[in-house]
Amino acid sequence: MRRDRKLELATDYYQLSVSNVYLGENFHEKTAVFDVFTRRHPFSGGYSVFAGLEQVIDFINELHFDKEDIDLLRKNHPDLTDDFLDYLKDFKFTGEMYAMKEGEIFFPTEPVIRVKTNLIEAQIIETAILAMVNHQSLIATKASRIVSAAGKGHPVLDFGLRRAHGTEAGLYGARACIIGGCPGTSNVEAELSWDTVSKGTISHAYIMTFDNEIDAFRTYAKYNPDNIILLADTYDTLESGVKNAIQVFKEEREAGRLKGNYGIRLDSGDLTYLSVAARKMMDDAGFPDATITASNDLDEYIINDLNNQGARIDNYGVGTKMITADGTSALGGVYKLSAFERDGKIIPKIKVSNDPIKITNPGYKKILRFSDNTSHIAIADLITLDDEVIDTNKPLTIYHPIHTWKKRTIDNFSVRELLVPIFKDGKQVYKSPKLSEIRDYHLMIKQSFWPEFLRLVNPSEYHVDISDKLYEIKKDILESVGK
Repeated sequence: MRRDRKLELATDYYQLSVSNVYLGENFHEKTAVFDVFTRRHPFSGGYSVFAGLEQVIDFINELHFDKEDIDLLRKNHPDLTDDFLDYLKDFKFTGEMYAMKEGEIFFPTEPVIRVKTNLIEAQIIETAILAMVNHQSLIATKASRIVSAAGKGHPVLDFGLRRAHGTEAGLYGARACIIGGCPGTSNVEAELSWDTVSKGTISHAYIMTFDNEIDAFRTYAKYNPDNIILLADTYDTLESGVKNAIQVFKEEREAGRLKGNYGIRLDSGDLTYLSVAARKMMDDAGFPDATITASNDLDEYIINDLNNQGARIDNYGVGTKMITADGTSALGGVYKLSAFERDGKIIPKIKVSNDPIKITNPGYKKILRFSDNTSHIAIADLITLDDEVIDTNKPLTIYHPIHTWKKRTIDNFSVRELLVPIFKDGKQVYKSPKLSEIRDYHLMIKQSFWPEFLRLVNPSEYHVDISDKLYEIKKDILESVGK
């Protein structure tokens, strides 16, 4: 069995078959522009979180085809020409890439990545980029929603590795959970790549290997004096688990060892009732600093209900429903051609469909985010052609991109470009931040939006417009179709 990954082959075969045609028809040196974007938010939500850029950068930097790859393609795909297979021998990315920063909040139709390079390069990188961005952005969005539901001061940890769709999905899913706001993960492998330290408690199996529960607790406390989090629901949560935990806390305090983090974890039952009762028991026993961690198939809706019901939970461990992005099976991000070289000029291109949501925005574009200068809260986003300039000293009228009678005039605003350079002439010009810095950036960005755009159910629609110039180009192309 192979254990190493060959991401140059992590592609749909049609990317190679059409590139073979491009080479044969001398299209391979023509410049193309592709956009990565989504058409709708996951989870019926009001926002999405961009993640996966670091892995895209690593993929682009390492992208090449070695002899083993080419021999495999030659053997299995006789339709690929010798000229094309020879072309792959020296293949590397030589173009330009712009992207949003990881942790950025984005909205449908907005390019999160913009690629400009020759047609074959742009085609071959498509599938891997989508796989990386779709997976991590989906889970980062789910994590962000769960963190919001838990509320400030109630950390959410990723406990999802064992329920992920494979260990690789668990690893990069853990990364996405941290981007979405989780302070940590139970996944030890994550420590190899990022500035995180794995966290965890104890298992039911551990407790069941001892003759009785209190001996299991005492022994665990002996080996983990700075992190005495005791799983309280193996036998009877209140009559056994919490009482035995309190006894161990007393013994540790009398011995002068109760100095670190300590508390209980609840993993079953009525978490509201049990947490309230456990809190009272520990407070009455003189342990108001003992924490209560809850797990058991939690998601943003259950956590929101627990808070509304008055649960006394300090920390949440979320597994299955966060790491698998329960509620939306895939993000659905796409990679679409928006401009193509013809006779030495870059010509805007558009995908037309009977389904209006699938009609794309043409051209070489950027995204601008407007914020109010007084509140510093985001007002709207505007997709424009790359050469357009907005005068912030003049009022600006923005329209709904479909229902154009819906309009708003803004003034006293500032502008921020969301796409930043990642590669130029095939060379990386962007340094990926630490994972903790990406998480902090996302949490900061969330504070720049009104709560109605971020709420879990029935969020308000954030305004994303296209510029007048882009609108006219799009309209002209649509009117010319079929003529």
